[in-house]
Amino acid sequence: MKTKVAILGGGNLGTALAEGLARTDDASSKYDVTITRRNTKHISYLEDSGITVTSDNAAAVDAAHLVIFSVQPTQIEALINEVKSDLDPQKHILISTMAGVTGEEITELTGSGFPVIRVMPNTAAAINQAMTCIEQTPHKEAEQEVVELFETLGKTLVINSELMEASTVLGACGIAFFLRYIRAASQGGIEVGFHAEEAQLIAAQTALGASALLLNSDSHPEHEIDKVTTPKGCTIAGLNEMEHNGLSSALIKGIKISYEKIEKIR
Repeated sequence: MKTKVAILGGGNLGTALAEGLARTDDASSKYDVTITRRNTKHISYLEDSGITVTSDNAAAVDAAHLVIFSVQPTQIEALINEVKSDLDPQKHILISTMAGVTGEEITELTGSGFPVIRVMPNTAAAINQAMTCIEQTPHKEAEQEVVELFETLGKTLVINSELMEASTVLGACGIAFFLRYIRAASQGGIEVGFHAEEAQLIAAQTALGASALLLNSDSHPEHEIDKVTTPKGCTIAGLNEMEHNGLSSALIKGIKISYEKIEKIR
């Protein structure tokens, strides 16, 4: 029997989760997914993948076991008030993808008794390549169900509560950071002679290869860098020029600024 999942909020992230769950045989055979949005025409195409699309949040919750809150933090109070009478602590596991909203704050709105687990995936869930950080809680059985769900969408890591905001910056915002690097590398490729689509292909596949080198081994980035930096070579010349212009420090500062922004939202 399939586990019923309600994704409340069909924005970019909620849609990515639904697309990923419909994309693989493993997930689609295990989960029955409903996604909600006020204006369903924007996500009606998901029905072609076997996902139920509706604007009725209460009905989605009533039919579900796993309830994912995937709305903006400013919308959560109104959303919970809308579905509160349909929430049952004996039936539902509540999952939040909202940055800056604690489990305690959700419990204040829903009432006690619910297992509430915060997660931070990213939009690569749409192609089952997400990095999802999952908050460690006392609710171990519920936590395991959540881990199993998000394992179908990519890789997971269970972390302490105090690191959830940091995971938002490194994992979720990180998608944009790495895409900006690929865009810049593509523009550099055009400068040295490639057509735009060729440059993007080379830059994106090279970034994928670099990531795979680390994920498929216990190697450190500098170890892999050393393999392609020869004395007086072009690689070290380019790396040093980038560092002279602040590549690493700019990225580190950007991550810190994003984190400070989340801290101000809380």
